Amino acid sequence: MSKKKVENKIDNETNSIDDQVAENSNTLDEEIADVNDDNEDEKIEEINENLEKQVLDLKDQLMRTLAEGENLRKRTLKEIEHAKKYSHINFVRDLVSSVDNLQRALDSVPDDKSALPEPVKNLIIGLDIVEKEIITNFEKHNLIQIDPLGEKFDYNFHQAMFEVPTNETEPGIIVEVSQKGYLLHDRLVRPAMVGISKKIGDEANHDNKKNETK
Repeated sequence: MSKKKVENKIDNETNSIDDQVAENSNTLDEEIADVNDDNEDEKIEEINENLEKQVLDLKDQLMRTLAEGENLRKRTLKEIEHAKKYSHINFVRDLVSSVDNLQRALDSVPDDKSALPEPVKNLIIGLDIVEKEIITNFEKHNLIQIDPLGEKFDYNFHQAMFEVPTNETEPGIIVEVSQKGYLLHDRLVRPAMVGISKKIGDEANHDNKKNETK
């Protein structure tokens, strides 16, 4: 084989090796690029997931804050309404006691006023007008007088002070009012002090049982 042929063969083999190296290098670069692309996609996906989680957390915090604000608003309105209705209830209790004294004074006036001096009659008429005006003003401000004579006893509004034996009414009927009660809006200021009816037969049977046990 001539020297020239040998050199040509060597050159061809060298070129083939160079081509193979270049091809392998290109393939490696492509693989590296694919790996880098995959890593970038994973990072972007992770970032998106974190951002979505943060958005959900912020949305949850916002909804909780709005709910707390709404609850606070409702609670504040309720407290304001409560204060408007009942903040003066202690004053009302003291006031109705004074009205009780006025009504007791009027109740003590005899039915027959003909023997009374004229100035006293006029004074009684004036006090009666004042008492009626006070009750009217009470009702205007949602302070209602409880005068339950003849009504069924209700422990929500009445306080039984004694029992009255009678067969003229059914048991549990209010037959006497010792002191009128008052209701401010829907809150009891003071129960009416009352006497309730009781069957005479029931009382006699109770006394007989007592005697038998002795």
